[in-house]
Amino acid sequence: MGIREFPNGTARGKTTTIGMRRSPDVSPRRLSDISPQLRQLKYLVVDEAIKEDLKWSRSVEDLPSASVGLTPIEERILRITGYYGYQPWAASYKRDEHSQESPAPPEAQMQAGVEGSGRGNRCCWKCSVTQLKKFFWGVAVVLGVCSSWSGSTQLAKLTFTKFDAPFTLTWFATNWNFLFFPLYYIGHVFKSAEKQSPKQRYRECCRFFGDNGLTMKVFFIKAAPFGVLWTLTNYLYLHAIKKINTTDVSVLFCCNKAFVFLLSWIVLRDRFMGVRIVAAILAIAGIVMMTYADGFHSHSVIGIALVVGSASMSALYKVLFKLLLGSAKFGEAALFLSVLSVFNVLFITCIPVILYFTKVEYWSAFDVIPWGNLCGFSSLLLTFNILLNFGIAITYPTLISLGIVLSVPVNAIVDHYTSEIVFNSVRVIAIVIIGLGFLLLLLPEEWDVWLMKLLTRLKVRKKEEIPEGNGDIVSGLQSKSRRTRPSMSSFTH
Repeated sequence: MGIREFPNGTARGKTTTIGMRRSPDVSPRRLSDISPQLRQLKYLVVDEAIKEDLKWSRSVEDLPSASVGLTPIEERILRITGYYGYQPWAASYKRDEHSQESPAPPEAQMQAGVEGSGRGNRCCWKCSVTQLKKFFWGVAVVLGVCSSWSGSTQLAKLTFTKFDAPFTLTWFATNWNFLFFPLYYIGHVFKSAEKQSPKQRYRECCRFFGDNGLTMKVFFIKAAPFGVLWTLTNYLYLHAIKKINTTDVSVLFCCNKAFVFLLSWIVLRDRFMGVRIVAAILAIAGIVMMTYADGFHSHSVIGIALVVGSASMSALYKVLFKLLLGSAKFGEAALFLSVLSVFNVLFITCIPVILYFTKVEYWSAFDVIPWGNLCGFSSLLLTFNILLNFGIAITYPTLISLGIVLSVPVNAIVDHYTSEIVFNSVRVIAIVIIGLGFLLLLLPEEWDVWLMKLLTRLKVRKKEEIPEGNGDIVSGLQSKSRRTRPSMSSFTH
């Protein structure tokens, strides 16, 4: 910062301050050219704002130290002294200008908000459409479950008038389970992007049974017990239809949900839920009341015991499956059900033959057997099991379970017009109690938390609506007072 005097006397009083900054056209090429400035650096006091600008200037790409072979100290000296025309205040000005320009203008903000809200609305619309499709698919599945289950029950009742062989009918219908895996593979071919051959798909699904696949040992340990339970469940259910009406059979079979909870709580150590204990108590009370509705006759007691046994076998099947095999994918479940049909053909076929020769079950001539009823019952039962096992792929599991409950009023209506069933008060109360218990068992585990959240939101909304209503009243009174208050202009005139 020197002071230079002009040689003229006329310009003696004029002085020119020479700063440390030099313009780019006269920038020094060596450090020795700026030695006077370097000697004055020790007297230079740098302000905090300048320090921040210097820190920021290190990221400037116009002087890469590696490219020109300078050390960081030399680079800092050259920047302070104005080398390459570096101006700290210009940098700070650019940074301030950048920070001022960073907020978007109101129009841009509004446009961004509109775009964001548009994307949010599109996402909400997609979610709502997806949920709506899932709900409509759920309604279709519920109707399918209800019609197939009630239809198979009524058709079995009709079949026994001409073909009194419930175990043979069970064996015949179980053989249709072999179609599970072929039908699944057809769906896999049409839906999956990576199509596999039947052999590859079979090997992949066999991993469900273990690392070695489906061996003879695994077949007898993991498949044979479930084949026995499957046969007992269907046989006891069909044999009960011979004893009592289909309405009582369908409503009593709904108790299997309560038995599943009790066995899961005991065997699988599932979470204890008081509402499900209440549902189990309601199911047991409904069974007792259903027995009392017919006056404890031996015929009805045997029928009710058969249905309760069928529901118990079904619950034991589900709990043991979860305990021994865990959860299965769609292909694995289809293969497992097809394996049950193979077990049925290999090891259960001898039982209907024994029952025929021992005159326990009587078959008429093959040309008199109602094959239409047998095939219709088997196809409806197959449809019911397909919807029950694979319906969760397109809808909610709770909606599928509702189809079983809705089969009760359908069977009641059919029995009212086709049989001499008496719907006294005890029977109606028993049906309502068992149905209520079944619905309580459909509640999710966190239903109490969701209920508390819903009640809290309702309370908050009520509290928000009350002040808004008071605010509207106050604003209305203020506007009314303004209209009635005389203006000052009337007094001035």
